[in-house]
Amino acid sequence: MTSLAADKPVPRAARFNVGVALMFAVLALVPFAAAFGPESYVLGLVTRVMVFAIAALAVDFLCGFGGLVTFGHAAFVGLGAYTVAIAGAHGVTDMTVTLPLALIVSAAFAYVTGTICLRTNGVYFIMITLAFGQMAYFIAGSLAPYGGDDGITLPTRSTLFGLAVFGNDRALYYATLGFLVASYLLCRAVVYSRFGRVFRGARENPTRMATIGYDVFRYQRVGYVIAGSLGGLAGFLLANAAEFVSPAYMSWQRSGELIIMVLFGGLGTLYGAIVGAASYLLLEEGLAGLTENWKLIFGPLLVIIVLFARGGLVGLAASVRARFSRD
Repeated sequence: MTSLAADKPVPRAARFNVGVALMFAVLALVPFAAAFGPESYVLGLVTRVMVFAIAALAVDFLCGFGGLVTFGHAAFVGLGAYTVAIAGAHGVTDMTVTLPLALIVSAAFAYVTGTICLRTNGVYFIMITLAFGQMAYFIAGSLAPYGGDDGITLPTRSTLFGLAVFGNDRALYYATLGFLVASYLLCRAVVYSRFGRVFRGARENPTRMATIGYDVFRYQRVGYVIAGSLGGLAGFLLANAAEFVSPAYMSWQRSGELIIMVLFGGLGTLYGAIVGAASYLLLEEGLAGLTENWKLIFGPLLVIIVLFARGGLVGLAASVRARFSRD
């Protein structure tokens, strides 16, 4: 019985395909296209898209594969960002220190809060993650030496052995793209692994998984720590991209936006989280440039897509492709 549960196949949506490779290839070519237009603006916007795509990947890993709907994941993004900013305020800017530190802080917070949150399930789990997220938000706002509610400006972007590797926007762009690809491959590898099969099995039937000998709580906590670490990575990159950190990074609204990005792209697909983050942020940017009342258009549009595009944009594309194939 154990081997049958562990060998359960991974959903096709989570598998690597040509579309994913094409998506990353397009992102790699963006800087060359941006050279013919407002390069700084385009690179800054797409870098921001990729940063939030990493955070959305973490949320999709938890919600789509673990069945753990979190409403406080922005706290990990904020912790990673504040780690970089606080270290920079004390003269520590080398990423050989700040990046591991951001990951460790986020992972530790995930371990501690996950130990508590995972004792519950359903709406109670959602509310406790929200509570911890708001706790981190208010603590960040009370850090008067580091800007308090006003936030803190980074003295400089992270360096590598003293070299300003992120000083150039294009270098930061490609570094972010590399981290995004690595994050996707990591999540994909975990989903494919024996751990991932047990993690998904705990979502579908935790009682059965416990009966055949798996420690469901331990598997879920490890998954929660992995997702929290990815959130910390997104925070590290966000701090360097914006050169500014604010408690707003940890707000519950930001956590809600991450969930919407995942639903928008396609829950439980991994690459759908990237598509959802890109579509959400680019659509938001485009509508904001058309009218100051863009939210009146954006809100109903999101509702329509979530309600009628089963499986998000990825599911909609699959349905259209299947229909054309039949024809």
